[in-house]
Amino acid sequence: AFVLTAASALEHSLYATDEYKITDKLSVKYGLRLAIFQNIGPGTYYSYDSKYKPVDSTVYAKGDIFNTYSALEPRLAFIYRVNGFSSVKWSYSRASQFITLAQNSTAGTPLDIWFPATPNVKPQTADQFALGYFRNFAQNMYELSAEIYYKNYHDLIDFRDHAQLFLNPYLEGELRIGKGYSYGIETLIRKNQGRFGGWISYTYSRSFRIVPEINGGKVYNSPYDKPHNVNVVASYDVTKRISTSITWIYATGLPVTFPTGRAVIGNAIIPIYSERNAYRMPDYHRLDASITLRGKEKTGRKWQSELNLSVYNVYNRHNAWAINFISDETDPNIKYAEKTYLFAVIPSLTYNIK
Repeated sequence: AFVLTAASALEHSLYATDEYKITDKLSVKYGLRLAIFQNIGPGTYYSYDSKYKPVDSTVYAKGDIFNTYSALEPRLAFIYRVNGFSSVKWSYSRASQFITLAQNSTAGTPLDIWFPATPNVKPQTADQFALGYFRNFAQNMYELSAEIYYKNYHDLIDFRDHAQLFLNPYLEGELRIGKGYSYGIETLIRKNQGRFGGWISYTYSRSFRIVPEINGGKVYNSPYDKPHNVNVVASYDVTKRISTSITWIYATGLPVTFPTGRAVIGNAIIPIYSERNAYRMPDYHRLDASITLRGKEKTGRKWQSELNLSVYNVYNRHNAWAINFISDETDPNIKYAEKTYLFAVIPSLTYNIK
């Protein structure tokens, strides 16, 4: 595993795509992509036994290609135009990911590690099916879309329970391989014309994993499982030179594994954790606002300017970045949860010239 030193790789792709009109209302888009990923030295590669213990290592010199993966990724989409302002789309696609993020949700602070595909770590693949409906209103002033999807994942990686991450040269031995699936619906309504514009989007989505050696082999929430996600964006042109905008974001808190009990062994207190990702961080939401004043437009002027005042997190939401469990200073047998947040209200003033 290339953990404490840099890892090098080559990635190549070749693709072709085409669109064919079957009838006046029905068309099909299809394509195929070939992806190739190669591990290249310098580096040290470790091999592991069936119990994930390192048993051998091989050192590769700079420029040595020692492992190659290839993947075929088909794409297919049918578009049916119901009339001049609405359509239905069905699609299928396969995608491969050769650099994968592994997350340790039990760490005191978020710890994410990127793993390249190696002989021990296969590339992650996903098959996605989607069905969507799209419609325009009032001479294209408004547009509405709704799309449902289902996705299957193969060769997902996750850390084993109680993984040793810090200064561990054998991190690949801490990984476990499984599968997953996700599904959801994405909706959007947008106003495209006029002094007042913006959009509202809502997504309901679920994401799960099944790894035989994690969580007793039972289904558990993916680290990316956020059932509800809302975005509201609005802009208003007060005059030709003054415009305002606001953005509100809301998302369900991410899954996390928390300690739910303890065991006392000798003089040591050992935490007992919940099932994998059984709890959630607090929900995330914030409001951003801005106002922009543009310079006067004059004939022959070669430059333009604008002044922008914006406020990040207008109502001072303390969104949790991490939650740590701290021992009470007077009684170490008492634990309490402590939230760490990064940003409160942040105003900024920007002057642009072009």
